[in-house]
Amino acid sequence: MRIKVAVVIALLVLAGNAAAAPTYIHAGRLIAVPGQDVRGPTTIIVDGERIIAVRDGLVPPPTGVTLVDLSNKTVLPGLIDSHVHLASDRGGEAGLLSFVRDEPQLNALEAQMNGMKTLRAGFTTVRNLGDNGATLALRDAIKRGWVNGPRIIDAASSISTTGGHMDGRGGLNDDLVAHLPAPENLCDGVDACRKVVRRQIDRGADVIKFATTGGVNSGTGLAMRMNEDEARALVDTAHAYGRKVAVHAHGADGIKLALRAGADSIEHGTVMDNEILRTMKKQGTYYVPTLSTVNGYLERLAANPEAYAPEVRKQIDWRIDITGQSLAKAVPAGVRIAFGTDAGVSKHGRNADEFELMVKHGMTPVEAIKAATVNAADLLGVSAEVGTIAAGKSADIIAVAGDPLSDVRALKAVEFVMARGVIVKSGSAGIHR
Repeated sequence: MRIKVAVVIALLVLAGNAAAAPTYIHAGRLIAVPGQDVRGPTTIIVDGERIIAVRDGLVPPPTGVTLVDLSNKTVLPGLIDSHVHLASDRGGEAGLLSFVRDEPQLNALEAQMNGMKTLRAGFTTVRNLGDNGATLALRDAIKRGWVNGPRIIDAASSISTTGGHMDGRGGLNDDLVAHLPAPENLCDGVDACRKVVRRQIDRGADVIKFATTGGVNSGTGLAMRMNEDEARALVDTAHAYGRKVAVHAHGADGIKLALRAGADSIEHGTVMDNEILRTMKKQGTYYVPTLSTVNGYLERLAANPEAYAPEVRKQIDWRIDITGQSLAKAVPAGVRIAFGTDAGVSKHGRNADEFELMVKHGMTPVEAIKAATVNAADLLGVSAEVGTIAAGKSADIIAVAGDPLSDVRALKAVEFVMARGVIVKSGSAGIHR
């Protein structure tokens, strides 16, 4: 009997060792740290969820070890989108209708679908900046290994004042609003703003997001929609709990308010003057341009010219015309840039379209790639895990044909994706076991 037990134990140990065998990845060109020199033929060794070694040359794997042949590809760290809304990418009147008709459970499944679109596009980490809580559930399900998806840094629900950009009751008639519970993401006054931040953190928020201005999609205008004491209360409370703060701001007055309050990033930042640029550089505040919103607007309008209510359409036309002007000023001013698309307004899975727009409006390809790796990881507070390819980091690795440093559009066709050591998309990669 003891012999049989010993045999079973030995077999289990062997099976465990086999399951834990490393994977060798042969990279033809490796952008291990965007912004630094590109490496030639390189071998990345992955064990479980981690990169355990990065060696020069194409090192032959030991017998029985999996080899992923990307020797004719350019290999990079998994990309990071610092501004998404995974729960939906339906906009305009269709988005408003879904707000009324769809159950939260359905939103969670939609978030998972959109998360997979994003992951297969090469974005292995995202910062989700607000929904009804559907993506909080998805984040936790991914952590538990129940479903696959990108690493998620989540804001729970975005915060604004009553009648502001994130007051979801806008556009609904008064009879319907009268039967809705008061939203938990609104604050008016200092005490209410402290409380709403604590509530989002209690729900599990990794980051706090609020709006100092109105918004394009809500038709609430682009000027400041929050008092200074309220903004300071939001930022101070979030920072006291160790959370960074992302601020939705379009107009210059709202951006300046966010900067005075100590925001960690400005999202959209559509109207920037020299004072704003100087302050952002001095404070080290990140700018997340979200240029891809214009793609979403243009595509919906092409399909249906009546996709948006008239008051919203006016703001959309303005946003289309002005998009990119702030980025063109921010780059030479030395402002730190982090990649973010506002996917949800634009289509999920098309996140890499942002690269082309960033280059169009003043960035070099390497600067744009750095914004989606090294810089975004720093903004999200996950540099120890992602953003570069190095021993000890999470095995978040992608590959493309061609050279994205000469033509950034190569990133629109990611052929290989590995997230936390799991191959999500293999494309034309040769996998030999």
